[in-house]
Formats: sequence, structure tokens, C-alpha cells
Amino acid sequence: MKAPSFWNHKGLISTLLLPLSWVYSAAASIRESNAPAFKASVPVICIGNLTAGGAGKTPVAMAIGDKCKKHGIPAYFLSRGYGGKLEGPVLVDPRTHRASDVGDEPLMLARILPTVVARDRAAGARFAIEKGAAVLIMDDGLQNPSLLKDLSLLVIDGGSGLGNGRVMPAGPLREPVSKGFARANGIVVVGSVKNNMPILPRIPVIFAKVKPEQNLLEFRGKPMVAFCGIAKPEKFFSMLEESGMTLSDRIAFDDHHPYAHDEIRMLRAKGAPLVTTAKDAVRLPPDFRPEVTVIDISLEFENEALLDTLLSKAFSAYAPAKKPS
Repeated sequence: MKAPSFWNHKGLISTLLLPLSWVYSAAASIRESNAPAFKASVPVICIGNLTAGGAGKTPVAMAIGDKCKKHGIPAYFLSRGYGGKLEGPVLVDPRTHRASDVGDEPLMLARILPTVVARDRAAGARFAIEKGAAVLIMDDGLQNPSLLKDLSLLVIDGGSGLGNGRVMPAGPLREPVSKGFARANGIVVVGSVKNNMPILPRIPVIFAKVKPEQNLLEFRGKPMVAFCGIAKPEKFFSMLEESGMTLSDRIAFDDHHPYAHDEIRMLRAKGAPLVTTAKDAVRLPPDFRPEVTVIDISLEFENEALLDTLLSKAFSAYAPAKKPS
């Protein structure tokens, strides 16, 4: 599903949908007030957002996972496994599981640290702790009340901000802005900031830029066909072009799109080198992946020391000798 264009402004359609957004918010509040919360015996770090996809949660989670791995902290990722059929708890095995089993993002996370998929976050936390997790990193789940968090980082896309500032279906928000900000211990703004960025609260704000892991200048002068099924495909296409790549075609699919055989034939028929995201690569048929250049990305934090301070505070009560830097 692609986000409707009216989510970017407060027009007539958005205004007409406001009563439904009030119902949505009320139902979410009732669910939250009635849900029991599990307190894990290890630090729980939640990477979440306020909008329906595309903010950059997974790259932030991966960056924090890299920090834990670098410092020998036995951390586990915990994911709902959106798009997968397994309810879990299950430990993701990239050798045997596919995106249709556990979702595309858990397969990416599992390349860095052990990753548990569970619809029931509390059950997933217990499972991961039994497996040896000393830290849990939640990819999404800011609005999920079933597991208490020690640190919540709210990720905002610098380009789109929070859209029109309204709750679904009148806008892209999962909950009112004030409620979401109240949950957060820190905010991570990913990408260049545009004019529609909301006024941020008086909590730590960390800025990050997306950068490709490969040197894309080697592709200069070689027109390529870029395709992806992510929430904001234009971000991927722009990154490629800004890095020196020439695109002869741009093909956007829905977020988490499962590629069918006729679509693979269509891409092959383009007759040009193909390029896509790491998130898309795990959804491609194995025999097709060697034909596609896959671009891995990472985040470059402008004020990384602030992020390290927040992480150290989350860890201090449990493992004060093991603080990332």
C-alpha cells in the first residue's frame, strides 16, 4: 500500500476523515489501558516511529546492534515479523527462513545479531532472554504496551516529517504527536530536514544521514534500472543519483512487496543492469539475486556522542562495565 497524497496536507479529504481518526485513537487508547505490561530482566531498547512506515527504524536498530556487537554485548533483536507467516517466538535462521516466513526486515537484522520474531512481544522477550540475550533491541513497537521499555528512540524522516500531523486514516500518524513524543527518551531524525519538520520537544535529538556502503561512482556512465518495494522509494532513487549513478528507469512497488514471476520477467526484459535495496533482495527468488546489484546502507550520526550517552543510561543499571562508545 502506498501512502495517499492527502496525508501530506490538511485538505478536504483529510478533514472529512477526522472522525474516523478519533475512533482509531480512542480504540488504541483502550487497548493500551487494558494490556498487561511485562518487565524484562534485561534492558529493552525500542526503535519506533509515529508514522506508517518509511522513517528509517530498521537502519537505526541495525546501527545500535552494531554498537552492541562491537563491544561484546550479547544483544538480540526483537521483531513482530511484519509480512511473515510465523507467529513465533522463533529464532530467525537466514539459511532456512524466507521473507514469507519471518518478514524481510528480520532477515536483514539477523545478519548482525540473533533475531527473534514474535507476534507476542512479551513472549518473544522471554524467549530471547532464555537464549542468552542481555539486551533486547525492538525494531518497531513504540505503541505496543505489552513490553516495558528502558529506552525509546523515536525515528522521524527528515524529508516528510510527520505529514499533515493527523492520525490515520486522516493522516499518517499512528497516534497523536504529543502522545508519541511523551513516550520518547530521544529522537533520531534521518535525512535532510525539510520545511515540514514539526517543532521538536525538549528531549535529545540526534541527526543521521543515510549513506550507501558501496562506492557508487564505479557505476557512473552505466545506465541502470532501479527498483524497490519500500515505503518511500523516492528516497532510494535519489540516494543513487546523488551518489553518481545514472538511472534509465525507476520502478516502485508497494512496501514489503513479494515479487512474482511475471514481475521478475518484466525486470529481466528491461535489458539493463538492475539495482535494488538490501530489504528487497531478501524478497527476491534466490536464482534471481545474482543478477541484481544490492545496495547496503548505513547511518552516519552527526552527534553520535549523544546517542552513546542515551544507550549508556539504558545499560547502566544492568551492565555498567559494558557501555558502547
